[in-house]
Amino acid sequence: MLCSAAGEKSALLWSMRSYTLIRRLEGHQSSVVSCDFSPDSALLVTASYDACVIMWDPYTGEQLRTLRHVPLHSALDYSSEIHTSSLRSVCFPEGLYLATVADDRLLRIWALELRSPVAFAPTTNGLCCMYFPHGGFIATGTRDGHVQFWTAPRVLSSLKHLCRKALRTFLTTYQVLALPIPRKLKEFLTYRTF
Repeated sequence: MLCSAAGEKSALLWSMRSYTLIRRLEGHQSSVVSCDFSPDSALLVTASYDACVIMWDPYTGEQLRTLRHVPLHSALDYSSEIHTSSLRSVCFPEGLYLATVADDRLLRIWALELRSPVAFAPTTNGLCCMYFPHGGFIATGTRDGHVQFWTAPRVLSSLKHLCRKALRTFLTTYQVLALPIPRKLKEFLTYRTF
């Protein structure tokens, strides 16, 4: 599966087997500018100029949660043309975390179970972010061509999350829902609960 964000208010999911459109993910109020799959490919996040990150189940197209990006320093809004909380990029570091870069000059690390940022780092003219799993770094790229490196959160994932990640690497949402297991376990394995 491949996701594309082409500056529209939606993201497109494509089949890499048949090279056809699977579905259009709609829910943002402005242009979608970035997207990333979780390490187990069970989640997809999209970032938009509407200052929201939406977490999706890519198999069903269901919106699982929305994270609203609120600027910390309203005094940083020097331009009336660009809202300081407009998101530029999103990436999935290892575990249950997200990283976002926005026009408010901050890299944010989000804890998904808390639905809020747990760490901040200053960036200048941030444009994109990418996670490098082998070094545990998040790289942020800037409009002037510079790259900054940040240490990603180093936490030991819970055993139940590691089990979920191992299962979801091989099972789609539909396959999990078809398993003869309790409903609460299905909800956990499909990221309806954390």
